[in-house]
Amino acid sequence: METRELRYFVAVAEELHFGRAAQRLGIAQPPLSRAIHQLERRLGVVLLDRTSRAVSLTAAGSVLLREARAALDAVEAAERRTRRAATGHAGLVLATKAGASSELLAKLLDAYAAEPDAVAVDLLLCGPAEQERLLRDGRADVALLHRPFDSTAGLDTEELRTEGQVVILPAGHPLTARTHVRSAEVTGLADLPMPRWPGRDGTYPDGPGPEVRSHAQLLQLIELGRACLIAPESSRARLRDTLVAVPVLDAPTVTTVIAWPPHSRSRAVAGLVRAATRL
Repeated sequence: METRELRYFVAVAEELHFGRAAQRLGIAQPPLSRAIHQLERRLGVVLLDRTSRAVSLTAAGSVLLREARAALDAVEAAERRTRRAATGHAGLVLATKAGASSELLAKLLDAYAAEPDAVAVDLLLCGPAEQERLLRDGRADVALLHRPFDSTAGLDTEELRTEGQVVILPAGHPLTARTHVRSAEVTGLADLPMPRWPGRDGTYPDGPGPEVRSHAQLLQLIELGRACLIAPESSRARLRDTLVAVPVLDAPTVTTVIAWPPHSRSRAVAGLVRAATRL
C-alpha cells in the first residue's frame, strides 16, 4: 500500500462522502473513487459499503482506518524527527493537557532540571487527546497521558499516579453543598451541560454543551454557569474561589502515565522518564 492511498482512504472514511473527501484532498472525485477501488482490489476486501444515499465502513474498513491513521502518523513522525535532528536542537518536547497534572508536572520539571545531563524541555499545552496525537506524529518526544481517556496502544509507558475524579461547578450551585455526587446526577444537569471539544478532524460532535477550544475558555464558561466538567481530583488544586470541586463516587479512576515512542533511543527521554518514576 502507498501512503497516498492511505490518505485518500482516511479522508473518505472520516467524511463518509466521496465529494467532501475529494474537496478536502484537493482532487477530483473520479480519481479518488478509482484509488479506493484499486485499494480494495489489492487487499481483496470491501472497505466501504456504498449506496445511492450513504457511505459506511465495513468491519475491514474500520480496521484499516485505525491502522492507516497509525501508519500515517508514523510517517509524519519520521519526517519531523529527522528534520529536528538536522537542526542540532538537543532539547525535549513534552506534550501535556492544559490544566491537568499541574502539580505533578511542576515536580517533574524540577526533578529533571536537577539531573546533571538535563536538557531544555519545551512544553506543548494542548486540549483533550491532543497530546497523544502530538506524540504519535512526532511533534512531541514524550507526553503525559491519562488512561482511560487517552490510548497508550503501541507506546512505552510508566504509571505515575492513579486518582479519582471530581465535578467542577460554579460556586453557589446546589450540588456544591454535597460531600459527593454520582455520574448520573452530573450528566443530568440540563443547566450545566458537559463541554464539547473538537475531534481529530477539527469538527465538534453534536450535543447541547458549549463548544470549547481551551482550558481557560472552559473554566470561564463554568464560572458563568454555562457548563460543568468532570476531571481528575488533582485539578482542584489550582481552582479559583469562583469554582468548586465535588467528588464523583462512581466515576472511573484516572491513571496518569508518561509515554514515549517504543523505538526512541533518546538519552534525554530516558532521563526524563527516570526522573518521573522517582517522584
